[in-house]
Amino acid sequence: MKAVVFYEHATDKTMDEFMAVFPRHEVLEEEFIKSGKVLGTGAFANEGEGAMAIFINKEAAEEFVNGDPFVQEGLIAKVTIREWNDELA
Repeated sequence: MKAVVFYEHATDKTMDEFMAVFPRHEVLEEEFIKSGKVLGTGAFANEGEGAMAIFINKEAAEEFVNGDPFVQEGLIAKVTIREWNDELA
């Protein structure tokens, strides 16, 4: 079963703070892309609405969240992981 991660950005953090951490976040993201553990990821279109990613399973989603510099640096106010039945797969 796939898993979807929803990130809610901390409202007291600036875009500059996100961009300072982004290179480390991007390294982790690339590792997950290359390993095939993440199927899609990105921020929502409206700035400040957060982001989401789809992972191959809950374990991969949890591994990503636990290692994500955005989370570790307090830039994410809330993380939600939901298992998802992809009807197209």
